Amino acid sequence: MRWKKIAGVALGLVMVVAGTTACRDSRTLNLGDDGTPKIKIMVGGIEKVIYLPAMLTQQLGGFTAQGVDVELLNQPSGANAETALLAGDVQGVVGFYDHTIDLQAKEQCITSVVQMANIPGEAEVVATSKANQIHGSSDFGGKKLGITSLGSSTDFLTKALAGKAGLTSENYTPVKVGAGQTFIAALNNGGIDAGMTTDPTIAQLTNTGQGKVLYDLRTEAGTRAALGGLYPATSLYMNCEIVHRYPDVVQKLANAFVSTLRWISQHSAEEIAAKMPASFAGGDEALYIKSIKDSIGMFNADGRMDPAAAANALQVLTSYSKNVKNHKDKIDLAQTYTTAFVDFAKS
Repeated sequence: MRWKKIAGVALGLVMVVAGTTACRDSRTLNLGDDGTPKIKIMVGGIEKVIYLPAMLTQQLGGFTAQGVDVELLNQPSGANAETALLAGDVQGVVGFYDHTIDLQAKEQCITSVVQMANIPGEAEVVATSKANQIHGSSDFGGKKLGITSLGSSTDFLTKALAGKAGLTSENYTPVKVGAGQTFIAALNNGGIDAGMTTDPTIAQLTNTGQGKVLYDLRTEAGTRAALGGLYPATSLYMNCEIVHRYPDVVQKLANAFVSTLRWISQHSAEEIAAKMPASFAGGDEALYIKSIKDSIGMFNADGRMDPAAAANALQVLTSYSKNVKNHKDKIDLAQTYTTAFVDFAKS
């Protein structure tokens, strides 16, 4: 009966948007010769601390324990990850929740089934050499600002920060610089004056004195001050058709991720770092541990969406995303996420 309840909730996600292109999709999951579901999940930057739960779940054996064969794929840009999902190349994405709203405005039915964080875990970092010129978003005019790619969450957030100062993307130049070493190189060689990025890149820049944090969205206070409220970030989102057809498989994924979120809440940054692949530390374990300490507070322990946070994300996107603003009448926020699976995982 409980499985029927979850299936019913999942069905509702599809029926409300039954006329959309994505909900007519006939994609199916590969169940394998032995019946084990084989799932490809693309992560929007697998080494970023904001997406740490994906690899940590694999490292802890969470997927195997649930009887699912998960392959994690890396794609530094969340915008490209969503494209892979829509194309059917992957069955899930660990990325920012705001993509579900953006895609619904394009008549695509995508829903977050596990909401791991209600703040971005990002920071706007300014080059130390430009810190005397850029004191806030009111100084963005005429500047080159780094983002992972156009249409990414870093793009949305940059527009939001600029918008709070009455500027638009026409007043500054968004520059696609990715993350990690490409971001650092761009900041150092003048390719960008400032940019939106995550840990461990933030820790590397601030530890070496190459950059300074201008807006810190790794904390609740910093996020509320910059964006007027919480802003849901790291999530597992999937195509509504997959959620509808395979609620038992989605439940297994939710169980695995919620178990990891609980584990994170009960362990130190040192213990978390010890479970991650050694390559993620980039040869500096102490700095990697610091980056986890600086960002780990972003994660919740239950995988649930804060409804007020979802509403604020819609407000931000309606104000600063042309796509969402022009199609806001198509947005049904209740269909962009569900708590049915994480509620069952807690029981």
